[in-house]
Amino acid sequence: MSRPRSLQARLALSLGALLTVLWLAAAWVTGLVLRHEMDEVFDSALQETAQRLLPLAVLDILGRDDDGVTQRLGAIRTHGEFFTYIVRDAQGRILLQSHAADPADFPAYDGAGFRQTDSHRFYSEDAVQGSVRITVAEPLEQRAKVAWEIQMVLGLPILLVIPIALLAIILAVRASLAPLRRFRETLSARSARDLSPVTVSGLPAEILPVAATLNGVLERLKAAFEAERSFAANAAHELRTPLAGAIAQAQRLQVETKDASAVRRAADIEAALKRLTRMAERLLQLARAEGGPLRLDHATDLGLVARLIVEDMRRATASQIRLTLPDQPVLSDLDPDAFGIICRNLVENALRHGTPQGQIDVTLAQDGTFRVGNDGPLVPAQSLRLLTRRFERGDAGTEGSGLGLAIVAAIADRISTRLILTSPRPGTASGFEAALTVPIAATAPL
Repeated sequence: MSRPRSLQARLALSLGALLTVLWLAAAWVTGLVLRHEMDEVFDSALQETAQRLLPLAVLDILGRDDDGVTQRLGAIRTHGEFFTYIVRDAQGRILLQSHAADPADFPAYDGAGFRQTDSHRFYSEDAVQGSVRITVAEPLEQRAKVAWEIQMVLGLPILLVIPIALLAIILAVRASLAPLRRFRETLSARSARDLSPVTVSGLPAEILPVAATLNGVLERLKAAFEAERSFAANAAHELRTPLAGAIAQAQRLQVETKDASAVRRAADIEAALKRLTRMAERLLQLARAEGGPLRLDHATDLGLVARLIVEDMRRATASQIRLTLPDQPVLSDLDPDAFGIICRNLVENALRHGTPQGQIDVTLAQDGTFRVGNDGPLVPAQSLRLLTRRFERGDAGTEGSGLGLAIVAAIADRISTRLILTSPRPGTASGFEAALTVPIAATAPL
């Protein structure tokens, strides 16, 4: 039988087994001590009985007219006789005996003192220079019966006390391990991105070093992630100015040169620099998604943000983007900038991978569900699972950084929701849809 894996079960089982063994050992030792004391009490009673009966027997025998005649005392009332006795003379003739005495049980007289056979304990005494001898007998089964009753009295409480004690041990162990259980629940309830120190108040002294070590590991991980995000954000930010300058130089070169080949090369350089600029912007968004605060202490209307983003992209791309908003404001404590990043990336993804000149549907529901769908070819199920990875693109031939859906998935994870990618679109045989649910404020202002 393997040991239980639970520390609580191990402690309860170990303490319960130890208590049971100690109780049984104490009962056994107590039984031995009581048996010894009981034997002394019974022997004393046996001796006292013999010494009190002997003078009475001597008076009765010496006052008789007939010598050597056995006299059996009759019982006044029927009763159990624990002690029996016989009185004999020097020749071994029985002169007096109790009504329940069986002479066959009594050994030959061999002097005063205690004797014992397989069935009885005896005490013998004599008087009148050894001419009158008394032997008192006690059945050993009587002592065994009393000893058994004492052992039962000591042992029976185990059947009641041990289960109660085990329950008390389990409750005590459970109460003692409550801080450890809360510590475990606190860790299990944390998201993968929560690297703040764990509260160690109330933990037992044996667990404090483990908690301190864990907090140290969390601090080092947090510092490493912060350094990585800071590097990405700073690098992307610092690249924006020189990239803008390089793009301006490439555009100026196209205007000033008369060489068609140089113009084409300058145009290629401008396109490459613009792709690099978009990549830097995506890296900045990714750093914000993974490190910046995403929830505010007040609610704003996300419908206004969606309308601004969609209108801006309509003007920039001249695409058919249909926006559907509820009649009432969609109030949320999500940072409007974070929602803007979500909206812009999903719409750009639909523009880049959808059918040219196709319609893009952007919907924000009252319950916070945000959907962006586009027409286009089916995306295989195995590819859908990979699209939220960084630098992963559904179509390698299309232009893009491969970070848009990864950024949206990172924001969704931090606000405890999930980005759901579906192909085909619900209700159609083709197309692609991305959906997630943003947090909604509990109350709305009047």
